[in-house]
Amino acid sequence: MAIHSSVLELIGDTPIVKAQRLDTGVCELYLKLESQNPGGSVKDRIGLSMIEGAEKAGHIKPGDTLVEGTAGNTGIGLALVAQQKGYKLILVVPDKMSREKIFNLKAMGAQVVLTRSDVAKGHPDYYQDLAERLARETPGAYFINQFGNPDNPAAHEFGTGPEILAQMAEVGGLDTIVFGCGSSGTMTGLSRCFATHSPQTELVLADPVGSILEEYINRGTLSDKSASWMVEGIGEDFLPPISDFSRVKRAYAISDKESFLTARELLEKEGILGGSSTGTLLAAALKYCREQTTAKKVLVFVCDTGNKYLSKMYNDYWMLDNGFLAREQRGDLRDLILRPFSQRDTVVVGPNDLLVTAYQRMKLYDVSQLPVMDGEQLVGIVDESDVLLHVYGDEERFRDPVSTAMVSKLDKVDVGSPIESLLPVFDRGHVVIVTEGEKFLGLITRIDLLNYLRRRVQ
Repeated sequence: MAIHSSVLELIGDTPIVKAQRLDTGVCELYLKLESQNPGGSVKDRIGLSMIEGAEKAGHIKPGDTLVEGTAGNTGIGLALVAQQKGYKLILVVPDKMSREKIFNLKAMGAQVVLTRSDVAKGHPDYYQDLAERLARETPGAYFINQFGNPDNPAAHEFGTGPEILAQMAEVGGLDTIVFGCGSSGTMTGLSRCFATHSPQTELVLADPVGSILEEYINRGTLSDKSASWMVEGIGEDFLPPISDFSRVKRAYAISDKESFLTARELLEKEGILGGSSTGTLLAAALKYCREQTTAKKVLVFVCDTGNKYLSKMYNDYWMLDNGFLAREQRGDLRDLILRPFSQRDTVVVGPNDLLVTAYQRMKLYDVSQLPVMDGEQLVGIVDESDVLLHVYGDEERFRDPVSTAMVSKLDKVDVGSPIESLLPVFDRGHVVIVTEGEKFLGLITRIDLLNYLRRRVQ
């Protein structure tokens, strides 16, 4: 294994793994692990290509400020390259981007500007329009513009495409490739490459439900209306200027739920931790494979690593909150309890535990209150206000037992009570403690009720 002088030398040449346990019908399915790029995604390729292209054209020099709008991993790819080459970077990102990605960007030195994800192109807060405006208003800044930058598809026409064809030649060639479309660089670049070097390869688009691209490919109509979706980095509400859909003849619309569950299935069956768009692409690839009557060699991208989505689609509670995992419906207040005590999902503390232990558990699990359990018996509840009032002025009192600060007069609500009975408890500023007789079942917070009401209208 070679020793490299820069992390940028690790971009590209990603491995391909043949799926073994997924149901691929008569087809062979191959997984291109773009998650193995140093920034964790396929977008490292265009980050390098677009910055080096701007350097060669004389548009930028080290020390300059670069600006871009990104709904996915392009920002991380750009941040990686900008960091290594000595550029300042301002990124405008929609507020649906996972926390892990934002933490990653900031840790690499990028300035992150959050904007709305519920507005379409043309709105002043739309992430691309806002990025373009910031670039104009920032002295000496350069707008990268992935959606109109020819160095975006060039990265795939002259890099990714030939790389895939060389790898797949070892198993007899490539019949079909499945990809997603955000800026459209991957699709456009691969289409141009395959038109010359592998014209028999079929191009299949995977698109989130809510995007306009599936309808455009399958029915030839270009809608001016899109809906929102939670999968990150792919799907569009317009045709990017660099896009070339001419060789794409088939597309699949995949829901958020199917995307997230399919990505989880990939980890469960193949041991590959992919991101949310990987789930969309894989779901489309599996649909395609299962429709075939003759064997084909099909390749699909693992676009990025699932490490960036641990707080979202790999978090059972987040999946339950959003209605993507089925839960048993009991027809009573148990339907609103996210972390049932009977399943040992409720984070609790004991009366003899120290207050510092309660504080650490609140921080670790991102909760503001803890039931105090003496064995199976609920004896109190302690929240961050209780801890604060007890220790303020004497930090040594963090060593006091929980029993000295907890509230023992409890707002209990019977499991059979109507939902309306929760509102007075919330109005008093308390969390709802749900019981069945003397048996503690769990807690209901305001956000639990909001999530429940939202699921009912989905």
